[in-house]
Amino acid sequence: MQQKIIILDFGSQTTQLIGRRVRELDTFCEILPYNKFPVDDDDVIGVILSGSPYSVHDPEAFKADLSQFMGKVPVLGICYGAQFISHTLGGRVEKADSREYGRANLETVDTTSPLFNGFDQHAQVWMSHGDTITAIPDGFKVIGSTKDVKNAAFSLEGEAPVYAVQFHPEVYHTLQGKQLLRNFVVDICGSRQEWSAASFVDTTVAELKEQLGEDRVILGLSGGVDSSVAAVLLNRAIGQRLTCIFVDHGMLRKNEFRQVMDDYQELGLHVIGIDASEKFFADLRGVTDPEEKRKIIGRDFIEVFNGEAKKIIAEAIEAPSGAVGGACRWLAQGTIYPDRIESLNITGKVIKSHHNVGGLPEEMNLQLCEPLKWLFKDEVRRVGRQLGMPEHLITRHPFPGPGLAVRILGDITPEKVRILQDADDIYIRGLRAYKVRLSGDEARRVLAAGVPADMHDGEIEVSLYDQIWQAGVILLSSVRSVGVMGDERTYEHPVALRAVTSTDAMTADWAHLPYDFMASVSNEIINKVRGVNRVCYDISSKPPSTIEWE
Repeated sequence: MQQKIIILDFGSQTTQLIGRRVRELDTFCEILPYNKFPVDDDDVIGVILSGSPYSVHDPEAFKADLSQFMGKVPVLGICYGAQFISHTLGGRVEKADSREYGRANLETVDTTSPLFNGFDQHAQVWMSHGDTITAIPDGFKVIGSTKDVKNAAFSLEGEAPVYAVQFHPEVYHTLQGKQLLRNFVVDICGSRQEWSAASFVDTTVAELKEQLGEDRVILGLSGGVDSSVAAVLLNRAIGQRLTCIFVDHGMLRKNEFRQVMDDYQELGLHVIGIDASEKFFADLRGVTDPEEKRKIIGRDFIEVFNGEAKKIIAEAIEAPSGAVGGACRWLAQGTIYPDRIESLNITGKVIKSHHNVGGLPEEMNLQLCEPLKWLFKDEVRRVGRQLGMPEHLITRHPFPGPGLAVRILGDITPEKVRILQDADDIYIRGLRAYKVRLSGDEARRVLAAGVPADMHDGEIEVSLYDQIWQAGVILLSSVRSVGVMGDERTYEHPVALRAVTSTDAMTADWAHLPYDFMASVSNEIINKVRGVNRVCYDISSKPPSTIEWE
């Protein structure tokens, strides 16, 4: 039996964050649409109802059948989830006089309640709602109040208790939010806290051996952490029956194709590397529209990948009896849990297809194998470490599938890619080399992500690269700026440096890089990269901007 917490998603932007917090408690959880509770799943030990962009009074508000789980397992309602419980069970929810948003403090806390065990009086919480609960259902009692919100937390005790809070324990600004979730998941629901990287590897390898039998598997590698960890996991399960395909579209980072191929060889993977850069450059010639560039790259990738995959399938069919591996029936992908959640809206309709490989012709008749489909990004990295993978592969920043093509504003040429590769190489190497010391919350955030760090006088020392989520250089190839080098006037391209901090890429803030670092990198790029005479730094956050420029 694998214990699990079910999180019913009513559309909140922080639903995934609830899931991450539960997983941090070494407890497996599933995020499901609000109306998809698995009534026949005996492994469920508790249910969490998320927030929502709706009011419970909206005609289109999402509604769940509480009778499916209430009274059977412990329940925790968060924000809209709390309001929905109150509204459904006979309480009263009304529009607040003013929207309750931001920091607040619990003026009264019932620390005898199991939910608030270990809590401090006046604990800081984070509110975000337009409605407020003005009356709780019969039988419930108030266990927490703020100055402006009397019914900030309430409960119904019993064998399968119900708890409801109008604040968000999953967010950083609720300072004891993790304690509250621990109280609910571990103490109230009874989690054995058995979900770990080691247990995942053991369980998944056994499941893959049973699922795949003697079949062969094809996997498309990108060089990123997700597909790389998926490949190593599959290799542990089926060995040489796994064939990986790594397509070089010519727009990877400088020397990346060779470096990644060497890494995969060290890991013992069977990888076919294909240099298809000439085809991609030819098909992209003269194209400037960002969406059109993405479509061409996606189409060409599928064409190249399909061609190689068909060869592997044919070889498997023609292989003599006793050869390594049987029929080739499987396509593996490095799909992770957020990919699957984002691919469905809460009505269950597909709104975005997977970006990993996709698009294989139906006549190939391949089944899908996704060994990481339950993991968040930080969990993928922990599994990679458990598998003994090198740290530089595990901590690689996210990199767009179309590569540098979406970091060149304008048309794509080999010369522009060369300019951007050289500038990007200086920037990334500089981020890796520059060390910073961290303490307090920032140090805890970095350590929680599993980043290796040296300790110095109570502080941790890490590279700038490991401190940030993602970084890269953008070439403004359709723009030229005037400069002076020596005694000569130049008319060359500007580049923009981008670096952001984030936990899941859903929101991101620009990284406050040290001035001396930026001065050094700017100077090196201008002096060493032919074609660049100006360096800028992007200080936009997401939202309203995006991490990538295209």
